[in-house]
Formats: sequence, C-alpha cells, structure tokens
Amino acid sequence: MFHKEGYKMMTVTAIILIVGNVLSYLYINTYWVKFSILALSILFFLLIVQFFRNPKRPTQLNDASVVSPVDGKVVVIEEVMEKEYFKEKRLQVSIFMSPINVHVTRHPIGGLVKFSKYHPGKFLVAWHPKSSEENERTTVVVENKVAGEILYRQIAGALAKRIVNYAVEGQEVVQGSDSGFIKFGSRVDVFLPIGTKINVKLNDKVKGGVSVIANLD
Repeated sequence: MFHKEGYKMMTVTAIILIVGNVLSYLYINTYWVKFSILALSILFFLLIVQFFRNPKRPTQLNDASVVSPVDGKVVVIEEVMEKEYFKEKRLQVSIFMSPINVHVTRHPIGGLVKFSKYHPGKFLVAWHPKSSEENERTTVVVENKVAGEILYRQIAGALAKRIVNYAVEGQEVVQGSDSGFIKFGSRVDVFLPIGTKINVKLNDKVKGGVSVIANLD
C-alpha cells in the first residue's frame, strides 16, 4: 500500500508526533489543548501517509500505446522544441500532480532505457513555463520497436524537494512498472513524435499506469 520512499519519513514523523503528545500529556494541564495537539498530530500523520500510498495498477501492456506515467491533470498539450535529447520538435503532454495525488512515477512504455540523467536546478512552481528546463528534474528515454523512443521528464516544483529516479541506461523495463517518485508532487512531461494520436484533452484527469494518453500505431 505504501511506497518504499516513504518508510523513513513516516517512521520519523510518527516518532516525533508520539514524543510531542507524550510531552503534552505530561506537562500541559489544559484538556482541550492536549486534545487539540493529539487531533492535529493524527491529521498531520494521515496527510504524510497519503503522500506515499502506492496502489497497484493493472496496466494493459501494449508497445503501441503510451500510458500516463503519473496520476494528475493534463495541463499542457503542445508542440515544443525538445532541446536535451532529440533536439527537434516533439509533442509535449504535461501532467500536473497535486499534493493529494499518488506520486509514484511509472514507465509510460516498456522497452530499453536509452538515456537517464538527473539535473539539479531551481524549484519554480510546476506550472511555470521555464520549470521544464530550469527546475530540478530527471530525463528518461525508453525505446521499443513499435513506439520508438519516448522521453519523459520528472520535474520538481515549489514543494517537491526530492526526485527519485530508478531508470538505469541499458535496463529493460516493463510498461507501467515503478520508475521513480517525486516527493510531494509536481509535474511530469512526456515527449512524443509529431503527429502522434493523443487520447486526452486539457484538464482531463489521468491515472498512472492505466490511462492511455497516446497511440503510436
């Protein structure tokens, strides 16, 4: 139910909250203050826990389809110049994750990891036009014989201070499998060949590993 990236944070948070509540029980005499601290502690812990949930997703494997790498809302569908890897125009589909979305990143296609690179950077808000090029981010390219090369980019935002990327160059990956994690949400961009049939519209809600965002056959 929970992603491994959350175990340490959930444990540390639980210890701190338990210690805080024990101290409040011992040294605070006002009942409503102690109760308020307990209630806020439970609420805060539940918020932390929901950040790291990791539901199983039944991905329908298909080399000709591109599934959403994350849960969230489609905020960009446009032609752009992809400057890092392809160095040519691509069709960009961007998905924004709010703090209440599942934050697991999944491989949008199966195949061979051709490229995987981490870039340190800024923490602009995720919808900022420059966030794709200036924020902390990772770029991954996966290739299979049907889809060709598909690039996706994890982008940190104002709250997301750590990106985890498991993709390793030369590795064979399965569509919909765990590719990484963005702590506390942000955005993922997918770069597709010009002319790709897009199955989503702006403001559509998508589920990682399940929603087919494009077809390449």
